[in-house]
Amino acid sequence: MKKRCGWCLSDPVYIAYHDREWGVPVHEDRRLFEFLVLEGAQAGLSWLTVLKKREHYRKVFDRFDPVKVARYGPAKVRKLLADAGIIRNRLKIASAVENAKAFLRVQNEFGSFDRYLWQFTGGKPLRCRRRSLKDIPVRTDLSDALSRDLKRRGFRFVGPTICYAFMQAVGLVNDHLTGCFRARK
Repeated sequence: MKKRCGWCLSDPVYIAYHDREWGVPVHEDRRLFEFLVLEGAQAGLSWLTVLKKREHYRKVFDRFDPVKVARYGPAKVRKLLADAGIIRNRLKIASAVENAKAFLRVQNEFGSFDRYLWQFTGGKPLRCRRRSLKDIPVRTDLSDALSRDLKRRGFRFVGPTICYAFMQAVGLVNDHLTGCFRARK
């Protein structure tokens, strides 16, 4: 039996996410935008709640095409607020639209969001050697810096804790515990 990080053992959806995605470097802009929106939606909730709604999010948020999301107007926002398949929080939905606009500005400035984002780690994942769940921080100096820069660029729902979870999700940091089968991959 594979040894995994303890946080993911409560649900098959969590296990699949842990085994296939968490900590795997992402370089495709649309996927990066997806994780940015989902991490913002997760604020104050469990990640498992978001994962279980993820496929519906993909459907109603146009597969996380930032160009399309940036064009959402009041009618689309009202429709999203009425959709029980997502987290119906006005501020989180509005932030997804504003973040799409900011995301496009970053793409325009840097050529891709990927190029912008990975500069924070020198283009390589940071390998952390965590022995237990209590060793995993909720924020770091790097997530503080990313948060500040994103906010300066007009992003919302990107506090340091959300940024650190985002960095873990897209593989900027590898926080798999040392005993986990994914730690060395």
